[in-house]
Amino acid sequence: MDFLIRIDTSRVYELPDGEREDVIAREHARGRELMAQGVLRHFWRLPGRRANVGIWTAPEADTLHEALASLPIWKYADFDITPLATHPLTRQAAA
Repeated sequence: MDFLIRIDTSRVYELPDGEREDVIAREHARGRELMAQGVLRHFWRLPGRRANVGIWTAPEADTLHEALASLPIWKYADFDITPLATHPLTRQAAA
């Protein structure tokens, strides 16, 4: 199942410099792992904001929650999650 996820990371920038840099470095490493696993499929930053949007894949919502909770930035971020369903035109184009 695919999910459109917007992550606002503004609060991490309230941390002291050293702590913030550590969280961000660990976040980047975990993000690369999730990309390699195919969980985080596409990812974009939102210009002018401390936020990003991505397409995540998980078999169900509980598995998605576990992946998101594994992010070092988890407790400093706000998540907006939208489950996605395949549009009929996409199905037709694939056939």
